[in-house]
Amino acid sequence: MTRLIIIIILLLLSLLAVLRAQAYYLWLMAIAVSEFPLIFAAGTVIMLATGYWAAKYQLAGTVIGIIALILFLSPIFRSYLVSKHVKRDLISAFGAAKDDIEPFSFGKLFNLRFQDTVKSQTLTYVNYPDGAALTLDFFPSQIAGKRPCLIVVHGGSWSSGDSKQLSDLNHYLAKRGYNVAAINYRLAPKYQTPAPVEDIKNALAYLREYADELHIDTNNFVLLGRSAGSQIAMMAAYTLQDKDLKGVIDFYGPADMVWGYSIPSNPLIMNSRAVMDAYVGGPYSKIPQKYHDCSPLFFVEKNSVPTLIIHGTNDVLVSWIHSHKLDVKLTENGVKHYWLQLPWATHGFDYNLYGPGGQLSTYAVEQFLNAVTK
Repeated sequence: MTRLIIIIILLLLSLLAVLRAQAYYLWLMAIAVSEFPLIFAAGTVIMLATGYWAAKYQLAGTVIGIIALILFLSPIFRSYLVSKHVKRDLISAFGAAKDDIEPFSFGKLFNLRFQDTVKSQTLTYVNYPDGAALTLDFFPSQIAGKRPCLIVVHGGSWSSGDSKQLSDLNHYLAKRGYNVAAINYRLAPKYQTPAPVEDIKNALAYLREYADELHIDTNNFVLLGRSAGSQIAMMAAYTLQDKDLKGVIDFYGPADMVWGYSIPSNPLIMNSRAVMDAYVGGPYSKIPQKYHDCSPLFFVEKNSVPTLIIHGTNDVLVSWIHSHKLDVKLTENGVKHYWLQLPWATHGFDYNLYGPGGQLSTYAVEQFLNAVTK
């Protein structure tokens, strides 16, 4: 009986690999299930193996276990299918690709965390008159000479999070020859839009000023944002009109704040309207123009920078419809772009660089950087 109960629990967990989570802690579990699939698959195999000597409930437990195992492994199979065309699609969208890496490797799934780190330094990039001092974590390129610089903008609903968030990608890209500056920015509700965009402008000015010391190629800056940070990065990319900004990378970001306010998230996961009220300065009914003015979608034009969109359709915090709308707008304006769609992935899936979604997104980011900073 105990075996059957455990296998039923595993089946319920495996559903998170294909269905959207319906509560906050289930969302966190969905990240684990979809990006560390071998751990859960191994547990299921162990429970299936016990069926060879368990007398009661053997058949039922075995059938349920096999279903759970298939579901746990499904992100691996689906990522393999996506990997078959992602290289071709990225080359078509942006140009040449590096040939020394592959989009997906089954062997990498056995790596749990990126360990090959570089030494970073924390630098203060701006001091505001009100006393706000903002810092960035700088990860120097491990290839000599002046190299492109990626500015990373963290997520956290505009009101939390910091530059330490999901830093594995920063270490990886520094090893691959890119300078990475992960910035802190002014947070809501004390600071509201467009303050964080001004912070990015100041970060760019600081990095230019110290470019020689930091070995930065000032002709090649790229912005990367996650979630709320992606809204900030896209706004900066599409409005600053900076000739040295060569592209923007959008990880599951809200592109249309007007539409996003009209379709709130599941309240068991996040009160999205309250989050937006704090950042924008009030509800849409009172300040509709301000919601329009912080929607990256409305600032896309034919001269907008190349854009890489990465979004999972199982995202329960920021709907994939944002990325669909952005994809359409970029297409209408003839802007170079690519949307990496991950059908099994949820918000924050890139926590594990070696997971099914993590491998594909890391590959896409590197190929994009290589293409736009040539």
